[in-house]
Amino acid sequence: MVARFRAVYGSHPLHLLTLIAGFTLFGAVIATIGWRALWNPNVWWQSIAVWFAAAVILHDLVLFPLYALADRVLTLTRRIPVPVPVLNHLRIPALGAGLTLLMFLPGIIAQGGPAYTAATGQTQEPFLGRWLLLTAAMFGASAVVYAVRLATTHRSSTATPE
Repeated sequence: MVARFRAVYGSHPLHLLTLIAGFTLFGAVIATIGWRALWNPNVWWQSIAVWFAAAVILHDLVLFPLYALADRVLTLTRRIPVPVPVLNHLRIPALGAGLTLLMFLPGIIAQGGPAYTAATGQTQEPFLGRWLLLTAAMFGASAVVYAVRLATTHRSSTATPE
């Protein structure tokens, strides 16, 4: 039955159910907040719809090819004979750095500075430095884990069996 459905639809039934659930959720959000909340007629570039479209275009046309290329370059390290693969020791902190940049980007670029200052009494000045320190800490921790793995692998390969 699933094979027959897949031949007609082109994918697994769970794909169709996920799409239906996503469109239903989108409909519920629009019904709750209304279309007027998505568009700001006074300042068009502050509209949610414009930011969403820009994010999709920026991701699909610029960012995805860049990090796909970076991952391709990293996968070339598999050809280098090393006792411990380095690929995931670079991927994981890079993913963490990217996600935290995405999360803290409004603070880093000082978007909403007056509102932030009014709410907290502080400025957004330290956001970039703290994000850079967090990124350095993630790559540093990954380097320590890699060094430990490398040392234990080297030690176990040079040990003589008894």
